[in-house]
Amino acid sequence: MKFGTFLYQTSPNSIAAVARKAEQSGFESLWIPEHIILPVTYRSPYPYSSSGRMGAPPETPLHDPMLALAFVAGITTKIRLATGVFVIPIRNAFATAKAVASLDVLSGGRFIFGVGIGWLEEEFDAVGMEFKDRAFRTREYVALMKELWSKESPEYHGKTISIEGFKFMPKPAQRPHPPIVFGGSTEPSLKRAAKLGDGWYGIADGIDEIAATIKRLREHERAAGRTAPLELTVSRLREQLKPGDIERFAAMGVSRIIIGPAATTREQIASMEKFGAEVIARQ
Repeated sequence: MKFGTFLYQTSPNSIAAVARKAEQSGFESLWIPEHIILPVTYRSPYPYSSSGRMGAPPETPLHDPMLALAFVAGITTKIRLATGVFVIPIRNAFATAKAVASLDVLSGGRFIFGVGIGWLEEEFDAVGMEFKDRAFRTREYVALMKELWSKESPEYHGKTISIEGFKFMPKPAQRPHPPIVFGGSTEPSLKRAAKLGDGWYGIADGIDEIAATIKRLREHERAAGRTAPLELTVSRLREQLKPGDIERFAAMGVSRIIIGPAATTREQIASMEKFGAEVIARQ
């Protein structure tokens, strides 16, 4: 089992302290959440909470994930760097492809591209991006980016975006591209992951619930005719791991568990050090 943790810190010193301690403690990956802009009030239901409200207040200082991870890449050597998750259709696909390729090269091939289609309609409206066709644009943007990352002379023609007659450099260090990990637990999200992704990211509020979701995901994999199963990542953001949880997740086919952060940087560092000694070192 691989273990990741979240990077919520905002100051350079706290980011560096958490990143270095995570690497020293044996964590395999660091995952960073993101939003471009947060509304003071919103009608869009947050899909991962029964209240329909996200935990982050509108004044939460979320960094640009690519810049924050590039900073972490410069002060670490082996821990993998991941977006958890990056909203693809709210940004220009060419700019995203460039940022991903650059980060992967500068980190020595350590980037994991965790992605989603977004849920916060107010955020899309604020930055002038269409919300209703975001799933379709995500499919086209992913196809375009794979072409840019892997082909010497990329060519793609979709309904919303196209390219021909240009070069795209640099290519990512990982070939043909960094792993693309799709988040989401709705049927369309699972189907999208099975068709387009290298991995899937889910929030495990309950063991039985995540087991049922994984079962549905495997059905979509079979329907998509995949030759290799998705790598499964689950987050225990709201609950601590209980005795036996790791074995139960492993039996479901989960390859990575992301441990939630503590309330403060000092508490998170202590928690990671303890988890590294008591759990990771004994794996």
